[in-house]
Amino acid sequence: MLDVLGTLERTNTCGELQAGNVGESVVLMGWVAKKRDFGVFTFIDLRDREGVTQVVVSEETAREAHAKAKGLRGEFVIAVKGEVVARDEGAKNTKLPTGDIEVKVSEILVLNDANVLPFQLEVAGSENLAAEDTRLKYRYLDLRRPQLQHNIRTRAKAVAAIREYFDERGFIEIETPILLKSTPEGARDFVVPSRIHTGKFFALPQSPQILKQLTMISGFDKYYQIARCFRDEDLRADRQPEFTQLDMEMSFAHQEMAYREMQGMFNHIFAKVGGISLPAEWPRMTYAEAMRRYGSDKPDLRFGMELVDLSGELAGTDFAPFASVLESKGEIKCIVAKGKADYSRKQLDELQEFVKRYGAGALAWIKAVEPEGGSGSDGGWVLTSSLLKALGEEKIADLAKAAGVEKGDLVLIVAGRKSVVAASLGALRIEIAKRENLIDRAAYKPLIVTEFPMFEHDEETDRYAAAHHPFTSPMDEDLEKFKTAVNDESQHHLLGEVRAKAYDAVINGYECAGGSIRIHQKDVQALNFKALGMSTESARVQFGFFLDALEYGTPPHGGFAAGIERTCMILCGTENIRDVMAFPKTASAQDLMMDSPGDVDGAQLKELGIAISD
Repeated sequence: MLDVLGTLERTNTCGELQAGNVGESVVLMGWVAKKRDFGVFTFIDLRDREGVTQVVVSEETAREAHAKAKGLRGEFVIAVKGEVVARDEGAKNTKLPTGDIEVKVSEILVLNDANVLPFQLEVAGSENLAAEDTRLKYRYLDLRRPQLQHNIRTRAKAVAAIREYFDERGFIEIETPILLKSTPEGARDFVVPSRIHTGKFFALPQSPQILKQLTMISGFDKYYQIARCFRDEDLRADRQPEFTQLDMEMSFAHQEMAYREMQGMFNHIFAKVGGISLPAEWPRMTYAEAMRRYGSDKPDLRFGMELVDLSGELAGTDFAPFASVLESKGEIKCIVAKGKADYSRKQLDELQEFVKRYGAGALAWIKAVEPEGGSGSDGGWVLTSSLLKALGEEKIADLAKAAGVEKGDLVLIVAGRKSVVAASLGALRIEIAKRENLIDRAAYKPLIVTEFPMFEHDEETDRYAAAHHPFTSPMDEDLEKFKTAVNDESQHHLLGEVRAKAYDAVINGYECAGGSIRIHQKDVQALNFKALGMSTESARVQFGFFLDALEYGTPPHGGFAAGIERTCMILCGTENIRDVMAFPKTASAQDLMMDSPGDVDGAQLKELGIAISD
């Protein structure tokens, strides 16, 4: 028989009692984290979301309470009444904020019992945690872990800081609908069938993009929203099918204004939530420079190892693989792993397999090593390379010099299409930094990346797609090139050279926000739809309402969206997006706790006019 709480209220949480509370009568409530029996004394670590307090029950002074304590197990829910007493000097626990005191219990109420847990909550180190699938199945238990409790609270503080920042700056929070119309914006939509309009479907928003632009046309001037978004796309560690983003838009805006709000918002969040000072003015880098130097549009600046272009040194080479790459306007680049010339053949083979995942055909290397039997001719070291027979000693020396090699260094070389070289070396740079602990985990390096391409070319379909989204404005300097490329079929290739007024906020190698100045003129918007291969009729069907709205006095406007989860990942020091979400999905987009997605009753499908084919 469980005890009844009645009108009893807790006076304190389990994380707040200090030496100044000694002598007070208190009521604590929480979960039994640990229990230790010592004959006439029973010690219990009582836990709630605020922390842990040790309570002690004596058979001599509280016989009934002591008998109840004997029957407790881990995760029983209890209430205790008692007096705060100081611990003996030798019994203090410096690891706990409440470690100077304990509660001498006079009464225990057992509010609920608990089955034996399917996994341990308290383990040493993340490597000892139960399998993630098990923890996701029992997510309500996993969330009792102090680390996850900290993460979820950090997230709540971050959202509060966002609202504080924009409220103080005159932005209006406006909630936009969840049930929308399906439009092509990159990822696949989640669609929702309509019962009333059989055969018709709503779509869940990938973002409130069009709606926030419509708020600018509506004259609200400054908008923001903590928006729930949905994308039916392949997952990875920092993606989920449903996620939350800060969405903002402002009228009469140019890029500098957007940059100020982006860095201002993140500076406020990091200072308010994490006590972290980011620079008042973030460094900037164009997309082209980021790709050239780091092979990534979201470079991690906490360490060096920039890409070095070796194409010039290899011009005119008769080594067929390199010659064909250069002839087809590809690139040959490298990174230098300082002091890693001791990498074994096995380690180099592993790195070769790694870059192949990103499309690279091979990974060549040069090592600056101690010669056998004495010092070498170049300051005590000699060069050895997988390319030595193909290129010869002189050319290997030229490449090493161009790469800035020093004794003990390892040069890793990739040749191929520019996109492949960037992707493979950019990823390899991060991989080596992680393996060799080159990343300062206490550092925070923000960056604004600017002038993104307006279009991306799909080689399989030989078509151009929007690199950002279809509503992004071209750079003023590229507007005429854009118009020429759209209107003159023979100049269509120029779309690949058009830059957009698009920008990202990057922190520690994560894209935390992305935005742009939008197209606010109907004729330019219509041209952009045409550039993307949409006919006038198709554009009317998909976006007619928006094109019409642009004709009624649309101000210049722009904004950005910031990922709440990615931002909180950085604040919480985790690389898994599921660690900052209360109830996430697995990597295969399943909810193991609720066993969803699941089957739908046949009667429901019939009412919706839906049949499932085999």
